[in-house]
Amino acid sequence: MYRLGLSAVLGVVLASCAIAQDTAPEAPASPPPPPPPCEDEAYHQFDFWVGDWSVTAINGQFAGTNAITREEAGCLLLETWTSASGTTGQSYNYYNPDTKKWRQVWVSAGALIDYEGGLTESGSMKLTGTITYHGTAQSAPFTGEWTLNEDGTVTQHFEQYNPETEEWATWFTGIYTRQEPEAP
Repeated sequence: MYRLGLSAVLGVVLASCAIAQDTAPEAPASPPPPPPPCEDEAYHQFDFWVGDWSVTAINGQFAGTNAITREEAGCLLLETWTSASGTTGQSYNYYNPDTKKWRQVWVSAGALIDYEGGLTESGSMKLTGTITYHGTAQSAPFTGEWTLNEDGTVTQHFEQYNPETEEWATWFTGIYTRQEPEAP
């Protein structure tokens, strides 16, 4: 009789477990993955500059090529410049969600430029800061402005402040034209 009682109890326990499994609440689903970083509209304000470009001075003379790519899941624009004479430079461009400003840090063998800003009322990207020349360690206030033109080109205009004359002078103006992809 003891055996029968133990078997009966074991049967009831197993049946209860099976019922409990059928009626147990489902385990909570894993939380959805976080949204991709840097997808907010502010991170795309400078997208008009992304691409492979041929750059000419305003007199039409070839100045160089520039490749602007989105990196780090869209959190960074990386600029890779090569001038017509072969000199190079690179910049990191990023939107800072804390300051709500764009910042560019440009480094070449000739100079370091560090400036920040954002979109103007007309839709151009304007940054203000400082240029420092490596060879002399002299620095000066500096601005850069990128304007998307109706024909799809981009005008890049740099100015440097001259404390002796107390005037801003054009440092460089370039017209960016998208390079056509090479045929396969």
